[in-house]
Amino acid sequence: MRITMTGRNIDLTNGLKNQVTKKLTKLEKYFAPDTEVRVVLSTVKDLDKIEVTIPTKTGFIRAEEATDDFYASIDLVEEDIEKQIKKFKTKLIDKKQAALPFSDLFAEEEAEADEEIVIVRSKKFAVKPMDPEEACLQMEMLGHSFFVFLNADTEAVNVVYKRKDGTYGLIEPEV
Repeated sequence: MRITMTGRNIDLTNGLKNQVTKKLTKLEKYFAPDTEVRVVLSTVKDLDKIEVTIPTKTGFIRAEEATDDFYASIDLVEEDIEKQIKKFKTKLIDKKQAALPFSDLFAEEEAEADEEIVIVRSKKFAVKPMDPEEACLQMEMLGHSFFVFLNADTEAVNVVYKRKDGTYGLIEPEV
């Protein structure tokens, strides 16, 4: 792993650099040797904040923590990233093991065609202005397959979604 550290409103000491490197190298077993890890350390309103971003083939793994102590923040962000990795790994394993034979899938679709569509959950949320790239990052951080946002350029509600081939799509309504 290649770790790139940046300090905002702070001088990076050797102790901080060593601690970040020590904690993040524990995660090397999950990544390829050429994986780039971006770390930003900053001080905001008497809080010591660390942000870690790791780009992957399917998106980003990102975590941030802010506490009164940089070393505590580093520990928490390392735990958070490890949880995200394990969750992603479990999803991949479950997806492979839950694969149904084609004939079973076809039989279920025929049975479901007769059922009535029922909405079981409804959500309301504030739509924030952002660009499509930022919306894709938010979608990946949330672990969703789509994300609704207010396009900062067009001031229209848009949707970004993850395509089956791993790329992203953008839906822009025409009124």
